[in-house]
Amino acid sequence: MRFGGENGPPAEGIAVSRGAWGGAQHLSEASMKAAPGSAYGSTDARHRFMRAPNHIISSPVTSTVPARSLRASTLAYVQLTKPRIIELLLVTTVPAMVVARRGVPGAWVMATTVIGGALAAGGANAMNCYVDRDIDEVMVRTKKRPLPTGRVEPGRALVFGVGLEVVAFATLALWVNLLAAALALSATVFYVVVYTMWLKRTTTQNIVIGGAAGAVPVLVGWAAITDRVGAPSLVMFAVVFLWTPPHFWALAVRYRDDYRSAGVPMLPAVRSLEHTARQILVYAVVLVAVTLLLGPIGHLGVLYMTTATVLGSLFIALSVRLLRSLSDSAAMRLFAFSITYLALLFAAMAADALIR
Repeated sequence: MRFGGENGPPAEGIAVSRGAWGGAQHLSEASMKAAPGSAYGSTDARHRFMRAPNHIISSPVTSTVPARSLRASTLAYVQLTKPRIIELLLVTTVPAMVVARRGVPGAWVMATTVIGGALAAGGANAMNCYVDRDIDEVMVRTKKRPLPTGRVEPGRALVFGVGLEVVAFATLALWVNLLAAALALSATVFYVVVYTMWLKRTTTQNIVIGGAAGAVPVLVGWAAITDRVGAPSLVMFAVVFLWTPPHFWALAVRYRDDYRSAGVPMLPAVRSLEHTARQILVYAVVLVAVTLLLGPIGHLGVLYMTTATVLGSLFIALSVRLLRSLSDSAAMRLFAFSITYLALLFAAMAADALIR
C-alpha cells in the first residue's frame, strides 16, 4: 500500500503551493500595472518572474515531509508484522485461557499474554518478510509489501523482528511464566527457520508441517494460566493445525500462478485443482471430527458441541462445492468462511466454559 503521492507533492503541499502561486501571480499583475514600461513589463522579465513560484512552492511542501515520512515509516514497520495474522492468532489464545481458567482470567495475565504473544507473532512475521523478500518481489499479492517497495531496508527489518522477539520473550518470561515464553519462542524459530527458510521452498507439504507454528498460541494461552500443557490444549492445537492447510490452500488456489512464478511449491501451484480440492475436503472432515473430540476432553457442553457441528457442516459443504466447481470463486468463499469458522469456534469454546 502506498501512502501519499509517488509522482508529486502531498495534498497539503499542493494546497499551500496553489496559495503561494496565486499570491505571486497577483503580485506580478500588480507590478506590471504599476510600471508598464519597467523591466517587469517586458516579455522576458515576465517569464522569469512567472518561474519564481517554483521556489516558493518548495518551501511549504518540504515542511510537511518529516511528519509524513515518519507516518509512512511507522505504517511500513507495522505492515511488516502482518497485523491481520496477529489478530487471528490472538483469536485462539484468549479462548484457550478462558477454557483453562474455566472463567475470565485476571486482567494482568490476560494483558501481558496478549501483548507478549502479539509481539512474538509480529517479530516472526517481520523476519518472514526479510527471508521472503525475493519471493515477495515476484508475487503480485505481496509485491507492495514494505521490503519489495523499498520502504524498509532489509537489515532494519531483520533487526526490528529480532528486537520484537526479545521484548516478547522478556514480557512473557517476567510477567507470565517461562513456559509460555519458551513456547512462543519455539513457534518463532519453527516458523522462520523450519517453514520459511526450508519447507516453503522445497515441498508441497510446506503449509501442512509449517502450520504447527500457527497452532502454538493456544498452548501459550493455556500455559499462561496453568503453567503446563494439558490434554485439552493439545486438542486445540490439533484443531488449528488441521484447519491451516484447507484455509491456506483455498487462498493459494486463487494465487497459484503467483506461486508458480516465484517457484514456491504450494500445492495448487504444482498439482491439479481437483487434487487440491480433494485434499481440502479430507482435511475438513478430519478437522470437524477433532473439534467434536474436544467436547468430552475439554469438558465443554451443548453450546460448544452444537456450534462445532453447525460450523463443521458448513465447512465441509463449502469444501464439497469447491471440489464440484473447481473455481477460484468457490475457493475464495471457502477461504473467507474459514476465518469466520475459526473465530466462532473458539468463541464458542470460551462461552461454553463461562456458562458451565
